[in-house]
Amino acid sequence: MVQYRLANPSELQTLKSFLWQYGPNEWNYLTQEGVDEEFTLIEQRDAEVLVALNDEQIVGFAVLINGNVSPDYLSQYYCLDNMAFIGDVVVSPNHSGKGIATQLLRNCIDLAKDKGVGSVLIERHEENLASAGMMEKAGFSVIDTFYDPKKRATGSQKSVILSVTL
Repeated sequence: MVQYRLANPSELQTLKSFLWQYGPNEWNYLTQEGVDEEFTLIEQRDAEVLVALNDEQIVGFAVLINGNVSPDYLSQYYCLDNMAFIGDVVVSPNHSGKGIATQLLRNCIDLAKDKGVGSVLIERHEENLASAGMMEKAGFSVIDTFYDPKKRATGSQKSVILSVTL
């Protein structure tokens, strides 16, 4: 049975390695700088990590970033002070297709509600159907799609921004 909880600070290096092991694919935009920045936000308590565990082993995680330190371009959709942003979401391939990522997203939404923000945003590649499905199941709706060649090297090269209102 999969259990969910906030990550412990002692797990951050393990989580970063997990991300590099299972996160890269044709749809994801992972850079050393971006990953380092995200984990710095976690260390500074401007972001939190929700982990999924199976028999005490981490099988996935999601990062919920406070709006005021989220990417500036998101301010065109919502006031950054009244939102949260889900950064990386990754699940081990041995555990994919079991609803773990969707539950991680739901837990991020619940955590954001507890923080009192009005909405949660997330983004994906337009053609990443696995991410599209999990985001829709968690209650997210598309609010924008745009050409984004700096982040998206494959397919349509479009990013999709999704939100859920709390």
